Amino acid sequence: MKDGKSAGRQGGRETPGTHLVRCRPAVWPSCRPVPLLLAATIVGCGPGRAPIPPDEILPFGSDTILTRWTELPLAAPSQSRFVVVSADWDSAAFTNFASHSLEALGGPRQQAYLHPFQVFSARDTVYLADWGKRRTTGWSPGGQLVDSVPVVDALRGSYVRARDAAGNWYFQVDPVPGRDGSGNQDSAAVVRSPLSLTRFDTVARLTPIELAQVRRDDQTRFERRVFSGSDIWGVWPDGTVWIARRFRNQLETISPQGQMARGPELPDPVFEITGPDRMEYLNSYPEEVRPKEMEVAWAIIHPPFYAAFAAPDGSIWLEKSKPAADSVRRIHVLDRSGGLQRVLVIKGQGRLLSVGSEHLLLGERYPEGVRLMQVRIPQRLPTQGQ
Repeated sequence: MKDGKSAGRQGGRETPGTHLVRCRPAVWPSCRPVPLLLAATIVGCGPGRAPIPPDEILPFGSDTILTRWTELPLAAPSQSRFVVVSADWDSAAFTNFASHSLEALGGPRQQAYLHPFQVFSARDTVYLADWGKRRTTGWSPGGQLVDSVPVVDALRGSYVRARDAAGNWYFQVDPVPGRDGSGNQDSAAVVRSPLSLTRFDTVARLTPIELAQVRRDDQTRFERRVFSGSDIWGVWPDGTVWIARRFRNQLETISPQGQMARGPELPDPVFEITGPDRMEYLNSYPEEVRPKEMEVAWAIIHPPFYAAFAAPDGSIWLEKSKPAADSVRRIHVLDRSGGLQRVLVIKGQGRLLSVGSEHLLLGERYPEGVRLMQVRIPQRLPTQGQ
């Protein structure tokens, strides 16, 4: 589940006495980060600060699969394997690290999907959203088609995004942007529905995306700021919705009975968006369609995280932000209450794609495509006094 892209103890410099306070705003759009020249520390306004566990260095991924894909795929665990989806190649496949290859989901001649673009897992089933056939298909660990869920017209054609153990479906219903994009100032909704898709209940509201007013072709539009981040959510099997909140930098949970709880604020440096970050983004476009730097609405700072994943054991893994020039990326592992349990360190430019029971799936670009890497989750370091 993810949004695209140290100082202090993370390898850079910290400005003494300079801090960013992320408060709990009465109206979300009014809470905006302030510019910083260097990194600072995020201080939350909630129930307290999370203690910082020691860093644990992840081993290099020796199990690899090389692809010709141009973009990092989405992925979900499927027992001892992962299902990876490359939307720009219309590809969905199981990983086979023993043979360093990919196996097409449903077989090489499958006709169940055309243009897959989202994937999630629920218990032993992997669900694949396909805009070509306007439905989400369910697949067994052996690659058999076992379920099919159409898009829901009552939710403006939304695709299912999660499922709990009771069989309820969950959707994200985004606001209608309108001709000038101003509708995106509203919140997206997390909506729950029974298996029959006959009732729809709003479970939570997400923080509106960060917008900028821009002038193009004598018209004013509202466009999303690059690197602004977003709330990320999922559902545990018991029906509890978890939300990684980008402004509060903490985990929020909503029980099936509607009870809301927030975890402690997470300790993170704040990274200003700099020239190398902007160039990395611009260079991701083909040269013939590459925008100019001054044509893009940029965020001022990176969000505290760019991706979040629920592991099979219920823990939440947050892929933390880093500047383009930094060679170290950290992963925060949270328990169900949002408490920080582990800090894992990825050296290099690898990105976390999915979390399984025993392995992590990482991906990184190389000159000919994307390299997939499987890394065993290290045993947890003993705490002091053990």
